[in-house]
Amino acid sequence: MFSNYLTSIKDVEIFPVISLIIFFAVFVFVLIKVIRMDKTYINKMGNLPLDNDDELKNKTENKNED
Repeated sequence: MFSNYLTSIKDVEIFPVISLIIFFAVFVFVLIKVIRMDKTYINKMGNLPLDNDDELKNKTENKNED
């Protein structure tokens, strides 16, 4: 059923090529952005799950006391 729609489109064989080019461009953009990212920011984000939550608990306790 859907193949009938695709065969009726002129020059349909260019769509996979365009999709691959768009995917590759986005992949390269994200890769370059990650490589150029500040290493201290990456370490900070990586350590967030391991950080102690005492500061967060103190802030929420102070709000509850008010």
